[in-house]
Amino acid sequence: MKLIIAYTIALVLWASAFPGIRIGLTHYGPIHLSLMRLLIASIVLLIIGLSLNIPLPSRKDIPSLLALGFSGFAVYHTALSIGEQSVGAGVASILVSTTPILAAILANRFFNEKLGIRSWSAMVFSFFGIVLLVIGGGESFYLTLGALIILIGAFSESIYFAFQQRYLEQYSFIPLTIYTIVAGSLFMLPFLPGLGQTVMSAPLHVNLTVLYLGLFPTVVPYFCLAFAIKQSGTSEATSFLFLTPALAILFAWIWIGEVPTPMQLLGGCIVLIGVSFIVYTAKVNKRTGK
Repeated sequence: MKLIIAYTIALVLWASAFPGIRIGLTHYGPIHLSLMRLLIASIVLLIIGLSLNIPLPSRKDIPSLLALGFSGFAVYHTALSIGEQSVGAGVASILVSTTPILAAILANRFFNEKLGIRSWSAMVFSFFGIVLLVIGGGESFYLTLGALIILIGAFSESIYFAFQQRYLEQYSFIPLTIYTIVAGSLFMLPFLPGLGQTVMSAPLHVNLTVLYLGLFPTVVPYFCLAFAIKQSGTSEATSFLFLTPALAILFAWIWIGEVPTPMQLLGGCIVLIGVSFIVYTAKVNKRTGK
């Protein structure tokens, strides 16, 4: 039950980030948007860390934690913000949805986390459903510079998810998330000049959106997914990210009245079937020891 709650919270908040980024980009530049999100997140997490008396990480682990923070936060969030300047939210979501596949490949290559042919087939099946979600909404899909930048971000994010597993065993998910988000923020500090002026001149609704992005999608889903990875492994946990585009379309239907097309509904069903099969196969493999 705890895993289901963690997945649900992560998916809801991540799905809400895509339109939030588009709103933020109406006034913020992509680098300042990424920086502001990480600064807000870091301030909150440092307060949490102090209140919980979380100790500093081991000195020998600091280079690795800096690398995780750089790949999972500085690179990913900046690349996504840059890409969404020229790429629609639907296409951006399909590109980011390559993260589970890339993370599974890395986990298999470096940590011997095995996925059978049925799980790989289910991943491809889910990805096909995501393509239907995007095409069914009338968005064109072709590789542009913005799309390539988002793919770089997705690969960087997959590195973070795959390689954090070792440190989850050592530090647990709350300290590790705090360490890596703060580390990612440090790499963004050279871009501080001009941020204050941007904040002061931005409309209230834009600043509130950026505050929401920093407090929620930038922090909470990483706690949830780190917890899930610790419990079930990288491949199974990140496979739930395939559901993000479907959930984003559902939100658009509820909030702004964008009714999904029959093709989008079909794509959503395919994604649900694919993810369900991945999770079922993973549980069977655990029970049988495969």
